[in-house]
Formats: sequence, structure tokens, C-alpha cells
Amino acid sequence: MSVLLGCIADDFTGATDLAGTLVREGMRTVQMIGVPSGHAPNVDAVVIALKSRTTPIEDAITESLGALEWLREAGCRQFFFKYCSTFDSTDAGNIGPVAEALLDALGSDFSIACPAFPRNLRTVCKGYLFVGDVLLNESGMQDHPLTPMKDANLVRVLDSQSQGTVGLVDYDTVRRGPSATQDAFSRLREEGARFAIVDALDDADLMTIGEACADMPLITGGSGVAIGLPANFRRMGLLDSTEPADQLPDIPGHAAVLAGSCSRATREQIHIMSENHPTLKIDAMALAADANVVAQALEWASPKLSHGPVLIYASADPEEVRKAQEALGTERAGVLVEDAMAAIARGLVDAGVRRLIVAGGETSGAVVGGLAITGLRIGPEIDPGVPWTASLGDDPLLLALKSGNFGAPNFFTKAFGQLS
Repeated sequence: MSVLLGCIADDFTGATDLAGTLVREGMRTVQMIGVPSGHAPNVDAVVIALKSRTTPIEDAITESLGALEWLREAGCRQFFFKYCSTFDSTDAGNIGPVAEALLDALGSDFSIACPAFPRNLRTVCKGYLFVGDVLLNESGMQDHPLTPMKDANLVRVLDSQSQGTVGLVDYDTVRRGPSATQDAFSRLREEGARFAIVDALDDADLMTIGEACADMPLITGGSGVAIGLPANFRRMGLLDSTEPADQLPDIPGHAAVLAGSCSRATREQIHIMSENHPTLKIDAMALAADANVVAQALEWASPKLSHGPVLIYASADPEEVRKAQEALGTERAGVLVEDAMAAIARGLVDAGVRRLIVAGGETSGAVVGGLAITGLRIGPEIDPGVPWTASLGDDPLLLALKSGNFGAPNFFTKAFGQLS
């Protein structure tokens, strides 16, 4: 049986977010880490997790096209390019260049861009992206160390990254239903637009958009817009809903949290967990000065694991991040933390940890790479956009890979409570 939906995500937690959305809507989904080799698994959807959000544009395009080729060989009927619901990118890319390269490879000339995810308070109105009640550029994203988002107008942002023009399908049109939305797509395409930013304020809008995109070869957006896609396959009689999509094996073992994200949400989650659980902070400056930080962290954690989850974090406020980047360089500061988290993860698994939460897209990518994980079966959702997963292979781990901005303040303790 061929895979129905093939997805390419520009980071690891974003891939997990999308895969969890598809599972919640009834599609058996596997997330692969990097471009796979070999045959596709017997599932309804495959999400390939890349690390292309902030890589050089040419590298991001090459890797994305490699993922697309594998998905096409797997027989996918439709393709989805997933990026963050806060449209993380720069004036140069990578969203626009990658999306255009995928369109060209598919022989298509038009797609949508819709990062809206209302369940996580990301909405698009008149082309402007809101985080909760504030514009994107007032949400804290303007201070992101790699992709500072200083303009909430997505038409302008995507237009600056794209060769083609960018149009808008606004809220009033979407509310008139799938046919009106499709008509708007056709008008923009006839006018020569390459992309349409599409407004969405709630899940009903996303369902409308999904139905309107049933025949579109490539869809781009956040994971929210994917909620309308499984219904299209179900209407075509291609999706079997009799088997539960979110079943995972029971995997006993110690528990731990590794947090590298510097987002406000993750910093609050760290504060909440630290009130009742052992907590250790590491930072880039310490890593640069002392080669023994990783060993010291594992020595600290080892006797505590049998008493409950431990938390090791490198998250910091924007000023602390800025000082580290000035002293060490932005790239080196990030690599030091990511390499340390990967090494700590390996040590924790060797010590018996089998239930692991990782906060932050870059950190999650480093950890799954460090653990040589090639794929994940997606399980039940913890909070919107964050499911539990089980690694593929003979000795599986339970993993929750959390985007920095996602999750309730008590996310870490709630997640482990869901397993007990």
C-alpha cells in the first residue's frame, strides 16, 4: 500500500507537531529523521524531519528535494512542506526558496502558505500573523537569536523571499467555504501569483482550507492546516479509520527532561518543574571553559534518576544568550549546547532513561542524532502540537520532542503523568 501524504518539515519538533496532528485526525504516521533509505513503512503518512530551517539556502533546497524524491518513490499522492507556526525565517529564506524549489520539482506553479495553528494561539487575519492577542513582531519572536521576526505581514515576508508574487485569501473568503476559497486560489493563479497567504482564525477555517486544497500537489504551512487533509483521503475511500492511529508500546524506565530552547514558554516550564524536581543548568560559557561539564551533569543526574524525573537545561533569557553569542560567536554557542545535550542524552540512556522529553527544535535534532534514532512512531498528544512518540528499532525509547514555544506551563510534569 502506498503512503498517502508525504511531508517535509524544516526541523525536528515541527515534524513531530505535524505528525501528531495527522495521528489525531486518524492517519497512522511515522516520522523519519533525515532523508530515509530503503522502503517506506506501511502507514498512511510519512513526515521527514530535516534540519533546514536555518541552514544555508542551497543546502536547505538540496536536502528538501532529496526528501521529496524519496516520498515520490513511496507513492505519495500529495505533499506538505511544514514550517513553524511563527513563520521562522529571514528576509532571504528559507521558506520561500524551499517552497519554490518543491513546486518546480513537482511541475506545479501555485501553492498556499498558512502557518495558522489556532489551538496554539497562532492565527492569521488579513495576512497578519498573531500570537495570542499580539502581532508576531510583538510576541517575543522579534528577539529570536536566529530568525528574528520583525514583520507580522506574511504577504510582505514571503514576497521578500520569493521569485514569484504573493497574494492573499482573506478571512471573509474562507468563511464562505471550500468552493469560494478554491475560486480565490484560481483567481490569484490566473493573475500570476505563486503563493497565497490564507487567513485562518479557528479550526473550522483550517478544515475549509484543507478541503479547498484537495487537488493541490503541494501545500505549505504550519501543522494546523494539515487537520483538513485526512478528511480528503477519507472522502476518496483511501483512509481506513478502523485501526487506532496513536497506539504506542509500554516502555518502562527512568525519566528525564533536556531543555535547550530559550523561548518564554520553555523558560516558564523549567521554572514550574524546578519547584519539585532536581534541576541542573548548563550554559555555553561553561561548556567553552570546562570540557568536563557533560560528565559532571551525568554524575549529578545518576543517583537521582531512581527517584523521578530530572531536568537539565541550557535555556536562558535573551540578554544571557546575547552575551554568550558575543563572546563565543552565534554558531559556536549553539553548537556547544547542542553537542552537550546530545552527549548528555546518550549518557542518560546508558543509565536507564527510557522516557525523555526534549524542549527546542535544534536541541531535539541534536538529541535524536546523538541517539542514532532513524524514525519515530507517533502516539497520543500531550498538549497541542506535542505527542509522545516511540523510536523505531529493537530497544525503543519514549520521546516527547517539544517546540520551544509549545506546551502549557506544567507541560513536563503533565507529560510524565500521562504515562503512569
